[in-house]
Order: sequence, then C-alpha cells, then structure tokens
Amino acid sequence: MPFTTWDDFATWLLGPPLRIVLVIVLALVARWLVFRAIAGVEATMVARAEEHQRGTVDRMLSVATGAEVERRRQRSLTLGSLLRNITVIVIFTVAFLTVLAEFGVSLAPLLASAGIGGIALGFGAQALVKDFLSGIFMIIEDQYGVGDVIDTGEAVGTVEEVTLRVTRLRDASGVVWFIRNGEIIRIGNKSQGWAVATIDIPVAYDEDPARVIPLLNRVVEDVWDDPEHQDKLVEQPSVAGVESVSGGVMTLRIFAKCQPGEQWGMPRVIRQRVKAVLDEEGVRGPQINPYGPSQT
Repeated sequence: MPFTTWDDFATWLLGPPLRIVLVIVLALVARWLVFRAIAGVEATMVARAEEHQRGTVDRMLSVATGAEVERRRQRSLTLGSLLRNITVIVIFTVAFLTVLAEFGVSLAPLLASAGIGGIALGFGAQALVKDFLSGIFMIIEDQYGVGDVIDTGEAVGTVEEVTLRVTRLRDASGVVWFIRNGEIIRIGNKSQGWAVATIDIPVAYDEDPARVIPLLNRVVEDVWDDPEHQDKLVEQPSVAGVESVSGGVMTLRIFAKCQPGEQWGMPRVIRQRVKAVLDEEGVRGPQINPYGPSQT
C-alpha cells in the first residue's frame, strides 16, 4: 500500500506487522514454557514410578534393575514426545490463524471447511482415532511395556513393541501377534510388581502331614537363605498345608512370592529340593495302582 509520509508508514508498521511479530514471539515463548513444564512432568513421572515400585514390593533391590530404569525412561520419553507434538500443533495452529486474521483473511469459511473435514475424517477413521487414544492412555497409565508378559484376551505373550496404534507380542510358540490398541478390552500383566508361584507336592495318602510339613518348611527356608535365589524372591515361601486328599494321593501346597518373571523358574528349584529331602527322609510318593481298582 502506498505511503505519503513517514508517519503513515510508522503508523502501519506499528499496526499489523507489529502484532504479527508479537503473535510469533508469544507462540515461541508459549512453546518454550510448555516444553519446560513437560520436562518437569517427565522427571516427576520417573520419581513417582520409582517411589511406587519401592512402596509396593516388600523386598526390592535398593537400586532398580537396568531394564526397569530403561523402561521408565522410554515411557517418559514417549509421553514427552507426544505432548510436545500436540503442543506444537495447537500453539502454531492458533498463531497461524491469528496471523491470517491480521492479513485480513476471513476465517469463517476456513473454520467451516475444517469443521466439515474433521467430521468426515472422524466418521471415516473412527477405528484409527480409537487406536491412537487407547495407545495414549496405555502409555500414560503404564499398563505394560516392552519385555512384559501380558494376556490380551486374544493372545498371551511377551511384548516386543508398543506404538500408539498397535502392540506387537510374541507367544510361547513363537507366533508374532499384532494387536490394535483400540481392540484390547482387558490386559493381564504378569510382569509388574511381583508374582506368586503355586507349587503342589504330592505324597502318599497315608503319610503324616505333621511329619511332612516341617520338611517342606526346612526346604523353603534353605531356598530363602540361598544367595543364588534370594534376589528372585520377594519374601520367604510359605507352606500352606494339605491342599487335597484323594485317590491315594495327599497334596501339600507351597506359595512363593517372586520377582516378575521368576514364577516359572522358582517352582522347579523348590520341587527339585523337596524331592531330594523327601527321598532322604523316606517319605513315600503317591501310591497309585497302574491297573486301576482291584476287582473282587
């Protein structure tokens, strides 16, 4: 636009151009402030996770394992990256629309078109939006992470990758499952906090429980005191007593509260030691007639 005097140019310069510069500067300042806040949230999340881990497990190591630390760090970085991307999109979208308004562009048709396009996209991509929202909440709530053994209802296996859209896990047969986050109704995580292993010990029906139970208590005390297995247990295993008596078999039950992932290995250790002690003390195993009940 033509300017007849320097005063006219100065008046124009202090109008829309100055306001546009202020909008850009304010957008950059808002972005910096929000990023600082997100960094604080990341640090708080890690601190709270560590405190929760110490508070919920009776016998945790004083320093978290490298895998747990790495998982919390990756979760914080993923969530922080997501929040930063959302922040950049929101702030600079608002700034862009404000700058267009300063140039005299009518925003009403643009906003109306965006609204119609958003509605159409929402109807056409409902499943995708559902997957992304479910993925966001899974990350925020730390429902599971890479390396966890989970039950999704459709498949049970070890998580290999978690994204905002899909979760990839591998089952015990080696099959890789790709499960959309929006289709996961429930999650059973077998790798968080602690796990309980149930060990059943069958002996002969006519053995005296008052004789066998002290032997089992001796075994679990030895396992608890063994430095090789101490870090795998949360607390000393307990002998619950006689679980069932039927068909010439008396079954005694042991519970072992273990670190995540050790609920499959510790029963083998305890069974092996129990067998050695029972054989040494002459405790007989189940007396089952392979030919079935006698005919009279």
